[in-house]
Amino acid sequence: MTRYDLSPLFRSTVGFDRLARMLDEIPDYKDNNLAYPPYNIESVGEDRYRITMAVAGFTQEMLDISFHENMLVVSGKIPQTKEERKFLHHGLSTQKFEQKFQLDDYVKVEDAFLKDGLLTIDLVREIPEEMKPRTIEITQGKPANLLGKAKKIIEGTKGKAA
Repeated sequence: MTRYDLSPLFRSTVGFDRLARMLDEIPDYKDNNLAYPPYNIESVGEDRYRITMAVAGFTQEMLDISFHENMLVVSGKIPQTKEERKFLHHGLSTQKFEQKFQLDDYVKVEDAFLKDGLLTIDLVREIPEEMKPRTIEITQGKPANLLGKAKKIIEGTKGKAA
């Protein structure tokens, strides 16, 4: 993947440091580790999402899920055993992994389940009320004189003692 140098853009902007970090964390798809473990991302309703990862061979104690600054990180590590094993065919992967998911604002992890070798992570988008669209009531008549209202408020406070 081609990387772009955006440093000239960030030299003249303020408050876009999160965007810069997010662009830096975009994975390189030439890396084969991105395919392990296989996973699905699905929409299960309005503002509800589910990530399902195939983690056969991993127990709950071997998995770790963390969430910080809109980054969901799922990792797994199988501890090394001291016993010597002789495989005739070694087809099951026992490698550690780390899978990162960049989440949108207001998307939070609701729950996580491990059953039958599938790790399911439920996500929900909880938009604050002040960020949701709202309907503005339209009234009959002429617009209020906002300048006159402000003048009355200022004049009304003129004679009062502080």
